Amino acid sequence: MSTETLFRIQLVLGYVAWLLCFAVYVWPRLTSIEWVEAQRAIATLHSFRFFGLVFILPGVVGNLPEEFATFAAYADLATGVLAMLALLAVRVRQLFRLLVVAFNLVGAIDIIVDYYHAIQLGLPAHAGDLGAAYAIPIIYVPLLMITHVAALYLMVRPQERTAAVAAVPSLSAK
Repeated sequence: MSTETLFRIQLVLGYVAWLLCFAVYVWPRLTSIEWVEAQRAIATLHSFRFFGLVFILPGVVGNLPEEFATFAAYADLATGVLAMLALLAVRVRQLFRLLVVAFNLVGAIDIIVDYYHAIQLGLPAHAGDLGAAYAIPIIYVPLLMITHVAALYLMVRPQERTAAVAAVPSLSAK
């Protein structure tokens, strides 16, 4: 089996495994807690996006084209910093909301553009050049994209549900 085929199979299976895990363990919890707490949990995960700088760290990743590695590394860094700023701004709700939107849009666009660049440059056929960083697109990126979609969905989902859930205990107490 070719390197490109193995990479694509593992990438798809990375999404399948994370979607299964997310649907059973993460999504029910995220939808049962306050919006701010759900977004804080997602921002905490994304605050580790500085790890993407490994794509430009000499000696860690093989011969990645500079146009792919540079964009991927710095867009990941920007997403991570925005996520950290969101966590720091949690007490200022409007700023927190703005930073949550920002890190999720920047992060999702980063992943989409990285996929586009990777396909244009034929990187799946050279996945072995990633070295130890091979785990990033196979294990880490699917989780990041899934949580970006979830965070953005939670942004547009009606918020009155929290008030309804809070009112239920007082009704059942009578």
